Amino acid sequence: MWALGAGYYCYGFFQRVAPAVMVDQMMAEFQVGAAIAGMLSGLYFYTYAPMQIPIGLLLDRFGPRRMLAVFAAFSCVGSALFASADSVTAAYLGRGLVGVGAAVTWVGALKLASLWFPADRFAMITGLTLAMGMAGAVGAQAPLAAAVASVGWRGTMWGAAVVAGLLALVLALFVRDGPNGRRSAAGAPSLLDGLRRVLALGQTWLLGLYSLTMAAPMLSFAGLWGVPFLMQVHGTSRAEAAFTTSAMLVSWGIGSPLTGWISDRMGRRKPALVAAAGLSLVFTIAALYLPGLPMLVRQGLLCLLGMASSGFVLSFATGRENVPVWASGAALGVINTASMSSGAIFQPLIGWLLDLRWEGMVIAGSRVYGAAAWEMALATLPACQAVALVAALATRETWCRHPER
Repeated sequence: MWALGAGYYCYGFFQRVAPAVMVDQMMAEFQVGAAIAGMLSGLYFYTYAPMQIPIGLLLDRFGPRRMLAVFAAFSCVGSALFASADSVTAAYLGRGLVGVGAAVTWVGALKLASLWFPADRFAMITGLTLAMGMAGAVGAQAPLAAAVASVGWRGTMWGAAVVAGLLALVLALFVRDGPNGRRSAAGAPSLLDGLRRVLALGQTWLLGLYSLTMAAPMLSFAGLWGVPFLMQVHGTSRAEAAFTTSAMLVSWGIGSPLTGWISDRMGRRKPALVAAAGLSLVFTIAALYLPGLPMLVRQGLLCLLGMASSGFVLSFATGRENVPVWASGAALGVINTASMSSGAIFQPLIGWLLDLRWEGMVIAGSRVYGAAAWEMALATLPACQAVALVAALATRETWCRHPER
């Protein structure tokens, strides 16, 4: 049962980062600049992020089977609208519906895990769920680049619509809400009580800020702007650029459980939070701004950036440990809202900054930006890591324990 939900999460992550290898074609076809392209990609996050807490309530009320199937149908319709869009407005609508459909994927998969697996295996299943997401992200890089080169971005999105439709059917027919139809051990009121407790805690806001800024390199650079940056500034092919961002995502997936394991072994959260932010800042500056590096070295630095920025997952564990057990679900929902807001904020912001420094160059109908424009726009990323470092330093140590313990 969990594997079906995790499979839909894999699809959702594919859709999250798919625009990275299609952005120049979309800009050329719709005759728009980087700011509009960034907004178009970021609409996924605008619809996804605000739904995280309500999704938890709806899963408790209706169960994962119906929720996953219905939202997969939204993904199908959204992908079809996006593929057939004849205007930017229609593309906005389609991309927004894709985000709505994907909003249930992470929480829904973990809901199934909580119903079908014993508590002492939940952390392992959570890690496997994240790994499934990374598989979808990798599929949206080099393999998707090959598909786009073959059938165009519209053809690939029609294929994504078909896959979402099949997923909706499979989820509706085969997922069960738990042994004997059990949906949840706790009702919605406990989540609402927990939400009030979580939002009143200053540590929640610090950890939300940490999660938002630490996720920026992956959701904004690897998820959208990395491919055109590598092609326009460093002269790589689309395939090589997509391979590089794929490697970043793989590093992110490997680093997430590794970072959590190290923190668990130490019995502390704060040193790991600080180290991850500090290393991420160093690798961001080195990978994006050191001149004259061989491409292999730059690619290695970007992979190290992916691994270091995986420290954002520690914000979830620390957030849970700052509140009583009964409020931990609300803490996870709030912090996940913050992390997903990262893409909604920084994808269009980078695009807007690129357009500010655009010098008028167009190749094959797509805007091309100079090195100076990229340097200014991507300066948002080390700035984010610096903010994350400050937030980590201000975070209280939990010693890997809930307050009751």
